[in-house]
Amino acid sequence: MKTLMLGNVAAARGLYEAGCSFVSSYPGTPSTEITESAAQYPEIYAEWAPNEKVAMEAAFGASLAGRRSFCGMKHVGLNVAADPLFTISYTGVNAGMVIAVADDAGMHSSQNEQDSRHYARASKIPMLEPSDAAESLDYAKRAYAISEQFDTPVLLKMCTRVAHSQSLVETQPRVEPEQKPYEKTPQKYIMMPGYAKLRHPVVEARTRALTAFAETTDLNRVEQGSDRSVGFIADSTAYQYVKEAFGDRYPVLKLGLVWPMPEEKLRTFAASVDRLIVAEELDGFIESHCRDLGLAVEGKSLFSPIGELSQNTVAAALGRQTAEGPKLETPIPVRPPVMCAGCPHRGLFYTLKKLKLTVIGDIGCYTLGAAAPLGAIDSVICMGASVSGIHGFNKASGGASEGKTVAVIGDSTFMHSGMTGLVNIAYNDSKSTVIILDNSITGMTGHQQNPTTGKNLKGDPAARIDLESLCRAIGIRRVRVVDPYDLAAVETAVREELAADEASVIISRRPCALLKYVKHKKPILADADKCRKCGMCMRIGCPAISMTEHGVQIDATLCTGCGVCGQLCKFGALAPQEEG
Repeated sequence: MKTLMLGNVAAARGLYEAGCSFVSSYPGTPSTEITESAAQYPEIYAEWAPNEKVAMEAAFGASLAGRRSFCGMKHVGLNVAADPLFTISYTGVNAGMVIAVADDAGMHSSQNEQDSRHYARASKIPMLEPSDAAESLDYAKRAYAISEQFDTPVLLKMCTRVAHSQSLVETQPRVEPEQKPYEKTPQKYIMMPGYAKLRHPVVEARTRALTAFAETTDLNRVEQGSDRSVGFIADSTAYQYVKEAFGDRYPVLKLGLVWPMPEEKLRTFAASVDRLIVAEELDGFIESHCRDLGLAVEGKSLFSPIGELSQNTVAAALGRQTAEGPKLETPIPVRPPVMCAGCPHRGLFYTLKKLKLTVIGDIGCYTLGAAAPLGAIDSVICMGASVSGIHGFNKASGGASEGKTVAVIGDSTFMHSGMTGLVNIAYNDSKSTVIILDNSITGMTGHQQNPTTGKNLKGDPAARIDLESLCRAIGIRRVRVVDPYDLAAVETAVREELAADEASVIISRRPCALLKYVKHKKPILADADKCRKCGMCMRIGCPAISMTEHGVQIDATLCTGCGVCGQLCKFGALAPQEEG
């Protein structure tokens, strides 16, 4: 049966059809929907893990037990899982194991544009790279066959455009292989130096075998063209842009197995065209391989290593133009992301800015506290870095920054990698204040459950990690909870904990305003007659508030009645409505 599917949904269907039994992932856009979709199949056990390293290790355990397994993550998540990745390359697998990594060229929701293809080469693990939803399904299935044929985990590289675009796919029934028996094999699975030394030659031999496979597999195919003055080598979305720009005019070598790459196939294709061009996003990964083979090739001299390609940029490389639609006379205004109306983080960040504190930030919705007009965050690096970073910041200042600096981190991110930083604070006697922004969900990636919510991936009851007890168990004696809608209470808590002569944790607890079970109050009433246009209410950047020539206005379709704005107005122009 043929149906339209998102690339991520199709990849999940591929897992299902291939008989995958175990899925463990950490949500990260643009990879999240693979796991969410896989969880819809009752035959697949699916879970959210606390972080990507745990997810990969759990998936390896399932493979070791003889069941086909999967873990998924975004590109920066693969950094977190790099430790097991490189060693699982040495051990190989029992049942097939597939690792999806979703890159984000253009940084639609990420802090960098890292090119994950380098991980395939560095870890010596094969990588498949689909260019649409149909291939996402097919490649997920074929990845298991390759994994078991060559005794290796397999990387399935998605990207934002493939993950979140739809195309026709043809579905097939599920075929679940027999569970492979586990056999105790110390020399294969125990990577102490004596055994690891024996496994490295196995990995090198496997790479040679996969390179030979790359020469003949239809994952790498040549599409002939009528004009051989130019030939393209392309992968993923770049292949789509080449076909959209030029149709069947020029021959194309499409690489679906992007590592290891063939050698003779590339040489033969290069010899068949007058000019060889590699179209690929981000780094010149394929181009460098071609140059290593001694081929005359163009690539990054034509295409930027920054951001996404398009059919227009590909066409422009040959001095061509693609068909253009009608042009807008008025440019479309930019729409920067903002915290939602009623976001529980807004009042907290307003207070931190008011107190003129240095704020070490982290990854999540609350990163938007860096945007105007709040502008409350000084640093954002990666998940968990705020808690580790404040320790280093305060220690390096010789105590000068203590009482003037806080770290902020979300509940899900704290479980991901903030806990270890807090252990470091407690263990090394750091007088640092950490604020956990507990909005009862993993917000930025679309409301996934996490270990603090009391529910698992499927929404069933699960063990709930108590943040207060956890922080105390780690060694933090000063732990307190505040309601971020209460600005006075937030300010008091921050001032008192910064004044303390020891480490402390403040838990700012209020559920995300977008959660379905959250019952909002009636919208705030704006009294333009009382408004003095002082602009205090505008300092929190709430999208429900606007200032006109007549005074303040509240958009009742957006306002959640949180009341933070009313606490700032000294003239009573913003007042809550009576409930009932």
